[in-house]
Amino acid sequence: RDCGYRFSQGSWNRSKEHEDVQNVHRLPLNTSSSLLSNRQICASKATETKNLVKVETRTETRLAGATETDSETKSLLFNFAWWMKKEGYAPSTITTRERLLRTLTKRGADLNDPDSIKEAIAKQEWCNKRKVNAADAYTAYLRMNNQTWEPPRYKVAFTLPFIPTEKEIDALIAGCGTKTSTFLQLLKETGARCGEANSLKWTDLDLEAGTVRITPEKGSKPRIFKLSNKLLSRIITLRRDSDKIFSKQVRTQRRLFQQQRKRLARKLQNPRLNQIHFHTFRHWKATMEYHKTKDIIHVMNMLGHKNIMNTLKYTQLVDFKGDDYTSKATKDSEEARQLIENGFEYVCTTPEEIMLFRKRK
Repeated sequence: RDCGYRFSQGSWNRSKEHEDVQNVHRLPLNTSSSLLSNRQICASKATETKNLVKVETRTETRLAGATETDSETKSLLFNFAWWMKKEGYAPSTITTRERLLRTLTKRGADLNDPDSIKEAIAKQEWCNKRKVNAADAYTAYLRMNNQTWEPPRYKVAFTLPFIPTEKEIDALIAGCGTKTSTFLQLLKETGARCGEANSLKWTDLDLEAGTVRITPEKGSKPRIFKLSNKLLSRIITLRRDSDKIFSKQVRTQRRLFQQQRKRLARKLQNPRLNQIHFHTFRHWKATMEYHKTKDIIHVMNMLGHKNIMNTLKYTQLVDFKGDDYTSKATKDSEEARQLIENGFEYVCTTPEEIMLFRKRK
């Protein structure tokens, strides 16, 4: 395996010059030793192998140096992650910053050389927002070591988020698996961040009142939401294999969602579905809530924002003047309650005591 012999155990006619060739065990061709860069020419015992020792020495030296560098980088990034945890950074921030610096080091950057970090960031085909995040991550890394630098300046352009229709969101929820669809329905009804929804515990759920308590992240405010009976019934059927409602990590949840989203977009022939991310549900909920209530303070409290400037963008996302509505009429109070829970808004009551409801398509 180490020398790279490529002989099998099969019988074959040996000539006299091959009598001294040693057979070795059959090796699978998909192992690291089968790579062309790792192969060496097999020779008989009597034949001199030119430069074989030099090649092995050079390869071992290169691998040892790479291993030493990788080990040092891993140690530095581990210390950085532990320092951020001690400083009270959110787990999502720790993961994001550590991953950004790890990516830069893999692409040639040196954590001990600020100019090398600047050059590596400039070479990346990232948006300016991501480049700013990478610069902020390295600023925090230098602060850990009581050092400073002149970070690169990137202007982040303000862009409006993509807002899908409710029909597209419902189609996406209906086509996903049980846990993923429940997770998406929760994001739709609450507008919570994916990290907030993923960290929910069974103790945060009040089945009698039909509410869920959101523990905030990123400095937001705590909130309580009333859930629909449809969502409550879905949550109850989930398996309780931990103290959390959704036991998978956010990265795993997102990867599973992306796989199912891609399949549904191809099946329904609607590429717009691929633009829907976890955070899109938050944008959609805030936009619909504002255009239904015209109360920006209500939307700010629903999202948990402490600064109203973060909420004002939802007043200009969608113009609904030309949108169509689905209308419902009923005399039954129980049916009216179900319509409101399903997102319909009350319009008026006719002289015949028929209640009219509507919901945007």
